[in-house]
Amino acid sequence: MNMQLSKTPIGLDGVPAAETVLSHVDGERGELIIAGEHVGDLVRKTSFEGVTARLWSGGTGQAVGEAEVRAALGAARQRAFVRLPELLGITRGLSIVDGFRAAIAGLRAENGLPHEAVIVGAFPVIAGALVQRANGRDPVAPDPTASHAADTLSMMLRRKPDAREVAALDNYLVTASDHGMNASTFTTRVVASTQADLFAAVTAGYCALTGPLHGGAPEPVLEMLDAIGTRERIRPWVDNALARGERLMGFGHRIYRVRDPRADVLKGAVERLAVNGKDLPFAGEVEAYIREALRREKPDRPLDTNVEFFTAILLDALAIPRQAFTPIFAVARAAGWTAHAREQQRGGRLIRPSSVYIGPMPD
Repeated sequence: MNMQLSKTPIGLDGVPAAETVLSHVDGERGELIIAGEHVGDLVRKTSFEGVTARLWSGGTGQAVGEAEVRAALGAARQRAFVRLPELLGITRGLSIVDGFRAAIAGLRAENGLPHEAVIVGAFPVIAGALVQRANGRDPVAPDPTASHAADTLSMMLRRKPDAREVAALDNYLVTASDHGMNASTFTTRVVASTQADLFAAVTAGYCALTGPLHGGAPEPVLEMLDAIGTRERIRPWVDNALARGERLMGFGHRIYRVRDPRADVLKGAVERLAVNGKDLPFAGEVEAYIREALRREKPDRPLDTNVEFFTAILLDALAIPRQAFTPIFAVARAAGWTAHAREQQRGGRLIRPSSVYIGPMPD
């Protein structure tokens, strides 16, 4: 019997899987709303602890204050540091990305702390410890009185960051905290819908994040900038890449049909940072010419700058190693994952989509 391909759209594009109060993405308008605020306004108004409080309040249905979140995350970072020998025990020989996956799978409940605080607090401790081990050094102990952004940088860099560095990373953490029903959030909600605990749900979410199609690994943007090298090479390099049909990293998005609003937020953070001798104008010139070239070569396809482009430049300017970019993305997105898991569990509905069978039928 001949098999016929279904004309049913695949990939669940445009299919609602949940009702949420947490975030909203409008790809046609280039709009991202997190906890009732446009992302650009949110970055100006609050810190990572503040947006986490808003997300947890929405996810649990119970008001959570920013000071409460700050204290809980500080305590959770301390608890995670004590448990590092256990958490890192099975990560020997693994890359930072894979070691992070193995370590977070070992997280468990801690007395007196909400599960979501245990998770969000542990993530930067684990990421920092893996970076230090890769450099042959012992992990840096967290400071429970520091902000989440400041402590994350201290554990990564082995030094106290300055105010501009802290502000830049905090901007990134807020911007990346949630983004609608993306692949990793959907994965988290599917697992949470089975009434599995938050630890299982978030570990599954991180596994989805590691896939190159998700966008959790922006280091190819830096590889592209390295390959271009100089201002004189921008035009010929980009033109040749397009002629070969290559994808230009940091441009185009599955959802956005116009410019990714997060790109402008992080571009501003990069411009305010301007540290470590980075040639930030060079990246701006590359972006400007690629946008021009894409409009010229692909006028019918809406390809504009996405969040990966300025994420890569920002994290590189903060001296965070490229191998840690995906775990740092998870440090931010853990706020959204935990909130979505709680929201899904409150709804009590098992996510169980159907499929379209296109195989042979029995006689």
